[in-house]
Amino acid sequence: MPVNDKAVLVTGASRGLGRALFRELARAGARVVGVARDRAAIEAVAGELSAQGFSAHGLAADVGAQGDIYPIAGAAAALVGPIDVLVHNASSLGPTPLPLLLDTACEDFARVLQVNLLGPFRLSKIIVGNMLLRGQGLVLHVSSDAATSAYPRWGAYGVSKAALDHLARIWAAELADSGVRFLSIDPGEMDTAMHAAALPEADPASLARPEQVAARIVRFLQTEPAASGQRFEAAQLEAS
Repeated sequence: MPVNDKAVLVTGASRGLGRALFRELARAGARVVGVARDRAAIEAVAGELSAQGFSAHGLAADVGAQGDIYPIAGAAAALVGPIDVLVHNASSLGPTPLPLLLDTACEDFARVLQVNLLGPFRLSKIIVGNMLLRGQGLVLHVSSDAATSAYPRWGAYGVSKAALDHLARIWAAELADSGVRFLSIDPGEMDTAMHAAALPEADPASLARPEQVAARIVRFLQTEPAASGQRFEAAQLEAS
């Protein structure tokens, strides 16, 4: 799906991969709304892009808060029109250092699920309805290798990402032949604040740059008519 002049909503867009996707999509000609909890940070990214002549808007909201979901969808549509591409990027690790499951508080586990799974489900429920009326749209779930591998201490995050992958597959199965596609992508290990919080001993030089991964993802989305329900690894996509 070419993104030029498409209305795109990216969650978790103030830092890391989300910020890189926000920038890359705007520079590719999309009309982009970025969402993040940090108002100053998301408005700074949007302001930077707008000053460069791109169509970019920042919204301060919490995807993990049920009461924020309708305002996010409504404000995004008011800013850029009906959403053509929805990118579920916002994620929470939970407390760090990452605890064993036996040491994970139920409230912390629930918060991770609110952000990583229930938020995307709620936002898709609102936005996908309009996509179905228009017979087109793309929902991208940003996954993780923790969704497919059982890493000790990554319990809450890994469970949430495994469920997010399966959520995409179920959406795809239920809405087959509707014109709306659901994809999952594992961006791989990147030099981000989240990765540093989870694995502070990791060498940043050994990690991918979010900007490089974002460029690869956006190029892939624009050139590959992937079948709905598929899962990809960014490292295996053709380099841009």
